[in-house]
Amino acid sequence: MPTESLPESQETFHDIGFEEIEHTADCALRIFGKNFLTLLTNAAIGMTGLMAFEPSAIPDDTTRHVELAAMDAESLLVDWLSELAYWAETEMLLFHRFELYNVTPNHLQAVIHGGHVSRFKNHIKAVTYHNLEVIQTEKGLEATVVFDV
Repeated sequence: MPTESLPESQETFHDIGFEEIEHTADCALRIFGKNFLTLLTNAAIGMTGLMAFEPSAIPDDTTRHVELAAMDAESLLVDWLSELAYWAETEMLLFHRFELYNVTPNHLQAVIHGGHVSRFKNHIKAVTYHNLEVIQTEKGLEATVVFDV
């Protein structure tokens, strides 16, 4: 996949970029995106929605820079969400705005914005590889991610 970037003016919340699905003993999201950049963004927004009682109430006073490399798209997706889960668990820090750039199936750079929260709706202990596959559909890309909660 070629490198993709979002224009600065583009909204970070997309038209139904994810949906929560039932999964025994865990949480799962089916994530959609017109391209890999959008899929990664929607995955982050969806995971924040699982963790935050009110995502729109997350403060916007913290910015972090992220750069990740992985061997394939699935590994990059897990690494990306695991990075966000790590900050949530170690610092009570949730992010709600994601500016991704230089995105390929093996690499991403991002500037993420959010803030500290006092509690979580769900604690995500791990992002799993359970049946994980990024697939091409008629409308773009799709993946199902299972979270250990």
